[in-house]
Order: sequence, then structure tokens, then C-alpha cells
Amino acid sequence: MISSQVIKSSIEELKAISKVDLGVWDLDGKVVVSTMETDDISPAMITGFASSQADSQVIGPHHLMKVLDEEELLFVLDARGTGEDTYMIGKIAVSQLQHLIVAYKERYDRNNFFQNLLLDNMLLVDIYNRAKKLHIECSVPRAVFLIETGQERDTTASELLNGMFSFQNGDYITAVDESSVILVKSLMPEEKYEKLDQIANTIVDMMSMEAMLNVRVAYGTIVSELKEVSKSYKEAKMALDVGKIFYAEKKVTGYNTLGIGRLIYQLPVNLCRIFIDEIFGENVPDDLDDEILTTINKFFENNLNVSETSRQLFIHRNTLVYRLEKLQKSTGLDVRTFDDALTFKIALMVVNYMKYLDSLDY
Repeated sequence: MISSQVIKSSIEELKAISKVDLGVWDLDGKVVVSTMETDDISPAMITGFASSQADSQVIGPHHLMKVLDEEELLFVLDARGTGEDTYMIGKIAVSQLQHLIVAYKERYDRNNFFQNLLLDNMLLVDIYNRAKKLHIECSVPRAVFLIETGQERDTTASELLNGMFSFQNGDYITAVDESSVILVKSLMPEEKYEKLDQIANTIVDMMSMEAMLNVRVAYGTIVSELKEVSKSYKEAKMALDVGKIFYAEKKVTGYNTLGIGRLIYQLPVNLCRIFIDEIFGENVPDDLDDEILTTINKFFENNLNVSETSRQLFIHRNTLVYRLEKLQKSTGLDVRTFDDALTFKIALMVVNYMKYLDSLDY
């Protein structure tokens, strides 16, 4: 249903141009919006006209007209004045409101369609039938972006995205919860994942500059059919979670870049606990001092290169070797070898995953 704020803006704009006072009443005779005093208009006058067969009626200076949605009566409009143009201005106002009602209804229908499509709540035949009615192309490459704002019931992100992307270009913006916004982005056939990453980073930068919002953006894989959009949405949701767990420093995460984090994310909880116990016993990485963890992470970043790691940490090579040997004594893993380094890296990621699960009160 069209909002009273939209109706108010419409009739105030027309009043400013025409100098004719306008008012809109609901079918119970209550004022929705008006640019004039309404003391001389009784609810009985409005309801009586609404229940009549007439399309319009003149009562003194009041030109009453019906605002319809197809065949259904929604509102009564009053154009007040004695000039020759009053009736014509009233008809223009009715036409404008009826066009707005149709536009908002189509927008609601599209919103409802995409929400059900994303949540996989539609049969295949219904997807194609409704898409045809809503003039939505079915065979177009698309990807779903999930923008987490962390701000519940805040429309700022949606408004910014609506300014950046439009339905006319095949894009659609909706939401299925209160703390994130979804962008279903249409793509050209030649646009690949580099383009998705560029779009995601543009969104992050725009939200930061225009609204001071610190958002995270994740995206799913590119799908070629409308029916597969729910798949891209599920992938974007997973990418958002995996990104927060394993790649917290990144603001943008693509499903196609998740690597081993995606595998760990799907492991059973019991298996994770057994693995951690086998590798660390009681000495889990939470118990390792920050110096050791910082050293190990930098060592991994430099592909197990002792010289480069010691240079970047501004420590002597022997100091680095001492720290690595100290870790080996406590865990039994020599991270200077590829196999043990891989085991330790995976173990650290599993620990982060377990901490994430604990934060969700698993």
C-alpha cells in the first residue's frame, strides 16, 4: 500500500503548482492528508460519496472524486475551489495518485517475489510465471551481494544502494532481516569475478564516505538463470560468516575466494573438538602468548622464509629460530616443515571457528 507520506508529497507538489487545495480521505471518512482546513467536510459526506455509484460529485466548493486501484476504491480526493480549473486539477491529482499506487504495488510485488526467490520458497513454474508478469528477465547472469550494516532498522544503506543501482538496469535491492541488505546484481556476459570484487569494494567505500557506515560485503557465485539466485544468496551468506571467522581484517569476501575456510566451516563440531585436542591437548592457541602467535602468522605470510620473517619482525634470525623451537616443544609441530606448518595453520583456523561457535552459544 502507498504510504501517506508519498500521497502528502504528491498533493503538496500539485498544490504548489496549481494553487488549488487538495485533500485525501480514506473510506471511513478519516483524513489521510490535506492542504486545507477540513472542518466543513464531514465523514458522512465522504462515506456517502464513496458508497454512491458516481465517479465524481460537486458539493459547494468541494469536487469529490474516487481514487481506484483497478476496480477497487481506495481513497476519496477533494479538490476545493470555485475556479474553472478546479475539476481538472482534481482529475490530474487522481491520475497521479493512481499511477503512484500501481508503481508502489509493482514495487511491493517485486520485493515479495525476490524475497521468496532468495529464500527458495517458490516452485519453478511460479518463478517463471511471476517473473514474466513483473517484467523480470530470466536468463541473465546475476550475483547476489549481502551487505551487513550492523544497524538494525536503518534504511540508510538501502537508500544509498538504490541511488547506486536501479531496477531499470536489472538490479534489485531487498532485505530478509533487519541488519543486512541484499543486492541482486545483473551482469553483462563478459563480467567476471574481478567485476564483483570491484562492485563490493565500491559499496564498502561509498557506505563509509556517504553514511559513515562500517559494512562488510560478501557475494556468491555468478548464476546464469533466475531460478539459481537462491544458490548465490546462500553462498553469499556463507561467505559473510566465513569471512568474519577466518578473514576478519577483510571487508569484502567472495564465495569463490574462501579456500580452506569454507571446508572448515562445514565440519561437524565434534570433529573439530577432537582435532584440536589431538593437536594441542590442553595447550590451545589461546594459551600461547601473543609474541609466538604474531611470529607464526608473520612466518606463514612469508611462506616459511626464516630470513625474511626475522627481517620484518626486526629480530635476529636466531631469536626467530628459538621461538619456533619453543613452539615445537609445546605442540610437537615443527612449522619450518610444510606438513607441520599446514597442520598448525588449519588448527589455528579451527580454533577460530570454535570460538565463533562459542560466541553463538552453541
